[in-house]
This record gives sequence, C-alpha cells and structure tokens, in this order.
Amino acid sequence: MLSNTAEIESVSFATTIHVRDTCLCLHVQRAARALARRFDNALKPIGLNNGQFSLMMSLNRPQPATMSSVVQLLAMDRTTLTAALKVLERRGLVASTVDPQDRRGRLLKLTDDGMALLSVAVPIWKRVHAEVDAGLGDDGPDQLRSLLGAIR
Repeated sequence: MLSNTAEIESVSFATTIHVRDTCLCLHVQRAARALARRFDNALKPIGLNNGQFSLMMSLNRPQPATMSSVVQLLAMDRTTLTAALKVLERRGLVASTVDPQDRRGRLLKLTDDGMALLSVAVPIWKRVHAEVDAGLGDDGPDQLRSLLGAIR
C-alpha cells in the first residue's frame, strides 16, 4: 500500500496502450471469455454452461473421481469446485459420496441423469469446437494448445 506521503507518479496513456496491445494475460482472458460465451450460448438450450460441461466431462470416467483429481484437471480451487458441484448435485446430475479410503474426502460421479444430459451436450460441443477449430486454420488448434500448454 502506498503511504499518504508517497509521491504518486502518473502512468502515461502510452503505457496503457502498450499494456492493452501486448499483455498476454489480457489477450488470453479476452479469448477465454469469447470462447466461454460461444459455448455458453450453444449449451444454453439444454441448461448447461461451458464450466458445467467441463466439470461433467471431468467426471465421465470408469471410477468415481476424487475432489483433488478434478481440482487438478480443471485448474480450479476447491471452494470454486464445491460451489459448482452444489449446482449440479441439486439438479441431480452429480452424486457425491464419502471416500472409503479417506473419510475426509469425497468421491464424485455422474448420475444416470447426468450421463443422459452429457450425451446430449457432447454433439453440441463437437459442433461448436469444430467451428472454432476451422476458424483457426489447419495447424492453428494444435499450435494454440501447444502455446497455452507452455504457459501453464
């Protein structure tokens, strides 16, 4: 925090323009928001958003998932995951049980209704994803995934 006696140096508008034009964080955030809106709009008719779709896909596995494995896969904190899960649990799409290996932990799985909704959502995701990929050109999607992976 700045002290009251510290001289405040102004930041030039040229610096603002420079940050706007070069900040990787800003550019990735803007792209992420645009992609999120695109998938949100496509999934809205079936009552899902892109985050819920990703969460449900992360639970589509042969054995129930631990909270930790989902947190790691989605790069999300536990509090955010818990809040997102509550919505899906209330809708009967996800079930949560005590982990018999660690009574403090929870195991997560899709319910039959969750699997049914996911089976409707996947073709929507495939269509929109193909549209996005096509807009990026032949090698664009793979290059973008590679570059984003390098940042992580």
